[in-house]
Amino acid sequence: MALDLSRVRERESLPVKREPHWQRLRPGCYLGYRPSRREGAGTWISRAYDEDARRYRYLALGEFVDEPARERFVFAKQEAERFAQLVDTGGYLENRPTTVEDACRRYALTNPEAEGRFRRYVYGDPIGQIKLHRLRRHHLVAWRTRLEEIPSLVSRSKKKPLVTRPRAPASVNRDIAMMRAALNQVLAPGAPGSEAAWQEALKSVRNASRQRTLYLDKDQRKALLAVMDEEAEPFFRTLCLLPLRPGAAAQLVVEDFEERTGELTIGRDKAGKGRRILIPPAVIELFAKQSAGKEQHQPLISRANGKRWDNYSWRGPMRAAVEDAKLPKGTTAYTLRHSTITDLINEGLPLLAVAQISGTSTEMIERHYGHLNRGAAAQALATLDL
Repeated sequence: MALDLSRVRERESLPVKREPHWQRLRPGCYLGYRPSRREGAGTWISRAYDEDARRYRYLALGEFVDEPARERFVFAKQEAERFAQLVDTGGYLENRPTTVEDACRRYALTNPEAEGRFRRYVYGDPIGQIKLHRLRRHHLVAWRTRLEEIPSLVSRSKKKPLVTRPRAPASVNRDIAMMRAALNQVLAPGAPGSEAAWQEALKSVRNASRQRTLYLDKDQRKALLAVMDEEAEPFFRTLCLLPLRPGAAAQLVVEDFEERTGELTIGRDKAGKGRRILIPPAVIELFAKQSAGKEQHQPLISRANGKRWDNYSWRGPMRAAVEDAKLPKGTTAYTLRHSTITDLINEGLPLLAVAQISGTSTEMIERHYGHLNRGAAAQALATLDL
């Protein structure tokens, strides 16, 4: 069933996700809508195909908050069609960003994860107002220093004081990677060793990712699921059966699952582009139950209220289950991913295959799991059952 963004109730019930929800207005012309993560109006975006450049052009249309909710689609549609006509006739002049903030906002149009990071660390920071042609290495060195000094939140409980910890190098790497990607789209690298070499201030911290050593065997994972909150059990069972990042599992929608062929499409996550994998019978059965009665765009593994899981909603059930099952201190949702990857390698699946299934690089697999057994290749994924 085609998406109809003109219906207020339908578009406001759409799940929040990285990619906008697109409605095709005509060939090469699309109107997108991205619901707000908080209460409030969502954002409208236009997408039009440029035949000359052989790529899509994007334009942020805004929220149209001054218009009644039932009429916002009409105004957004008019703007999207006007933009598409401009692109079709060759009259589109690319609006070149002039400041660092402009470059970041442009990059964030197609990368909502970057939008969240830029909102926290760029838009309100002095770096955002620096003109691109005036950007120098010392500007980004100063910004990076400020970023590293911002503590990371450990707890957001409303009933207890905020708990923080020093920012980890791996967190810094993720934040500066977004800035580097945004600037790479509009700036050429400067001469090495000079003040123009802005890129040198955004180098990643080497070996920032700590080797993951906490491993739960199958009996421990069974014990965890046995005491897990009933609402959260399907989500954590998925993490016990597939080597997915928790965030990637939470982003799955019904249309990503193909029951007839036993295939699953994992969309864009930390690894970048999506991938398609075969899943074992235990997961097919689990997902068939989870998808029953749902629309194609709805979360495949949802909470009781129909919303998708996130790191704030899954943290409580995980912490309680770890305590009840008497599992090692420090066990998190990510521990389950590490445990399934460890099982795959110990069962003999080649490292390249493990990297492809789990959505990471062979370099990372080598770094974190190179010490494990590498027996003959086997159909190890099908052994991930509990």
